[in-house]
Amino acid sequence: MYFVLIIALMIIGGIVQWRLRSKFAKYSRIPLASGMSGAEVARQMLRDHGIYDVEVISVPGQLTDHYNPMDKTVNLSEDVYYGRSAAAAAVAAHECGHAIQHAEAYSMLQLRSALVPVQNVSATILNVIMWVSFLGGYLFFRLIPIETVLLIIIAAYGVMTLFSFVTLPVEIDASRRAIRWIESRGVVSPAEAPMARDALKWAAYTYVVAALSALTMLLYYVLQFMAASSDD
Repeated sequence: MYFVLIIALMIIGGIVQWRLRSKFAKYSRIPLASGMSGAEVARQMLRDHGIYDVEVISVPGQLTDHYNPMDKTVNLSEDVYYGRSAAAAAVAAHECGHAIQHAEAYSMLQLRSALVPVQNVSATILNVIMWVSFLGGYLFFRLIPIETVLLIIIAAYGVMTLFSFVTLPVEIDASRRAIRWIESRGVVSPAEAPMARDALKWAAYTYVVAALSALTMLLYYVLQFMAASSDD
């Protein structure tokens, strides 16, 4: 049953990613009435919030937009940085929403930032277990009891699930800040606002699917551990 659910979530995740890309491509073809580029939107939003120590830069790739709190940079993909559409404005403003969260010490962003190193270690542990199991599974499980391995996996997926669910309010709040600002500032017209909201809505769905996928994997390994323990 869990394998079916995992496969279903993978399919849903692929569909959501496809819809996000298609929505962004569709809205990117419609010129913004204000004529502002994503880079201009980002810099204006930062200035309006009194933030002058964050740099807005262009990075390669598609939908690679992110805010880096370590070096205080809003990184916009080329389509967003140079784009002059409701989609580009929405994404640029969303990433600036994270910069504003950082400046205001938004609690959920602080929690997510604190979890990043632990989440990275957890991902590394899972990769190591996967490769060791693949290359020498029999010997590996002869040396380490399966229950111990499952507990390590559960701990790693527990961290990743927590990280995924903490990410949800952070992303939703950034989108809320973005939409409120671009509408009140007149960056998007009343006709363009629904396009901006729709683009960010599909971006949010990707985080929802990721959180549900992490939770499903966590529950799967919990059940595996319970089954292994009952066999002893």
